[in-house]
Amino acid sequence: MSVLMEIAMFPTDVGESKSRYVAEVLKVIQNSGLEYQLTPMATIVEAEDIKELTDLIPKMYKALEEMGVGRVYSVVKFDIRPSKEGRLKQKVESLKRHL
Repeated sequence: MSVLMEIAMFPTDVGESKSRYVAEVLKVIQNSGLEYQLTPMATIVEAEDIKELTDLIPKMYKALEEMGVGRVYSVVKFDIRPSKEGRLKQKVESLKRHL
């Protein structure tokens, strides 16, 4: 099974620049050992089941909370496909073949 989660999570009460906060969220993803892809607007993480991904969300929030953040904005999307694996790279490679 392949579950892709696209997530954007950042504080809204810390000024204009968010990169140091997003970096802490990204460290949570890196420490999970799951494969991920950082994009300018969100991060995409791949796992074998949805629970692995949903368990990351409160850990990401906790990282921001520990930095003194008072308000967090987050958007999460899932793409679940039981019969596939490695879609984080396969989806992009498939598209490139059509270009």
